Amino acid sequence: MSSTNNIQADHILDCKGLACPMPILRTKKAMNELVPGKIMEVQATDKGSLADFQSWAKNTGHQYLGTLQEGDVMRHYLRKANPAEVKKEQIFSSTISHEELQAKYSGKENFMLLDVREPAQFALKHIPGSKHIPLGELENRLSELNLEEEIAVICQAGARSEMACQLLVSKGAKKVKSVLSGISEWAGETKGSESI
Repeated sequence: MSSTNNIQADHILDCKGLACPMPILRTKKAMNELVPGKIMEVQATDKGSLADFQSWAKNTGHQYLGTLQEGDVMRHYLRKANPAEVKKEQIFSSTISHEELQAKYSGKENFMLLDVREPAQFALKHIPGSKHIPLGELENRLSELNLEEEIAVICQAGARSEMACQLLVSKGAKKVKSVLSGISEWAGETKGSESI
């Protein structure tokens, strides 16, 4: 994390209490109103927001300046890119529906289900047999995955899994799909304290 003690934000966006994908969605909207070169401070309590903002900035051309944590609140600092620096945000187009995922489970097909949510979210509810690696740890834990294997990536609502899929493809994975709507709308079997 960068030293952010001296950063003066031009705009403060309160996303406390919101879970993925809402902090990113609100930031995108607010960033459109900001003048290039200006700095936005996004206040968030979602533990996965650090990885979300780092990945989002990398994919859009905006500059991630760092994060300062005070108790449960993370203050993420982003500088709006000049129009020439802005990258068109990539949408990951290879997806799998809940019905297709259920069919793979029922048919006992050989694939990996990778859950990229935060540890607390995974503990509350997850699909049996899924491998858990939070998005913020994924790049450093690639050796735990077989990038030749088919990988379905799931998160809470679909945004974080798209970022994880983009990372996996950039590292050489060929058969990666993002689970549409994430686990929030999964009707199949689950494990965890919320499932009891």
